[in-house]
Amino acid sequence: MIYVCVVARNNAETVGLLLWKIRQVFGQSTREYALLVADDGSTDETPEVLQRYQRALPLTIVRPAVPGTGASCEALLQEAANRSDRHKRDTVVLIPADFRVSPEAIPELLRRIESGADLAVGETSPEGLPLAWRLLRRLTPWLLRPGIRLEGVRDPLTGCLAVRLIAARTVLRERAGGPLLATDGLAARAELVARLAASARQVAGVPLPATARDPLPGPGPLAVALQLRRLGRQVRIHRAPAGAREPQAPSAAPATTRAS
Repeated sequence: MIYVCVVARNNAETVGLLLWKIRQVFGQSTREYALLVADDGSTDETPEVLQRYQRALPLTIVRPAVPGTGASCEALLQEAANRSDRHKRDTVVLIPADFRVSPEAIPELLRRIESGADLAVGETSPEGLPLAWRLLRRLTPWLLRPGIRLEGVRDPLTGCLAVRLIAARTVLRERAGGPLLATDGLAARAELVARLAASARQVAGVPLPATARDPLPGPGPLAVALQLRRLGRQVRIHRAPAGAREPQAPSAAPATTRAS
C-alpha cells in the first residue's frame, strides 16, 4: 500500500487538482494507494473541496489536535502506521498541497524505495532560482549544524519525500510521548527529513521536475535561514547505531546514497 500524504492549509485553489492528478498517476500503475490529507486549520474553502473529493477518491481527511506543519506531518504518519499491517513493505509519500511539486515525481520516488532506499527525498535544482534562494540552498547544511548533519541530502525543504513505513514508525516510537517535530513551517520539513534519515539505512536524493523550482512559499529566504539556524542550535538528531534500527524489507538493488 502507498499512503500519499498531504498537509493542506488554505490550499482550496490547488489541493483538488493535486488529488486528481495523483489519481491519474496511480491509474497508470497497479499499485494500491490511499490518500491522507491533513487539514491544518484552513480558513478558506479547503474543507469543502476535500469533502467533495472524498466522495470520488480513496481519501481520508485527518484533523490534527493542534495546528502546525509538524503536528500535521505527525498525524499523517501516525494514521498511515495505524492503518498498515505491513510496515516493512508499505510506503508513505509526502507531497505539498500547493502543487509546486508535480505528482509525476511520485513514480520515481517509489522506484528508489523499491530499489532499496528507506528514504527518498525530492530535490530541486538551484538553476533558475533567484540568487537569495540559491545561496540558501548552498548554506542549508551549514545552517543546520551542529545539531543536524544531512549527508547525502542536498535539499530538505521541498516537502516531498517517500519513506518506508517501518522507518517512519521507528521515528514515531522514539518521540517518547512528546511531539515528533519541534519546529513549524519550512524548518519542520528539514527536521522531518533529518529524523527520518536518522532511522533509515539508505537515503536517496531524487531530482524533481522543473515545476518545483519556483521560490518556496511563505517567508523569504532570510527568514527561512534564521529558522534553520535556530533548528540546528536547538535540536540534536543523531543517527542511530545500525543494530538499533529496524530491519528493512529485502530489495533487489542498493540505493544510491547512504546517510551518515
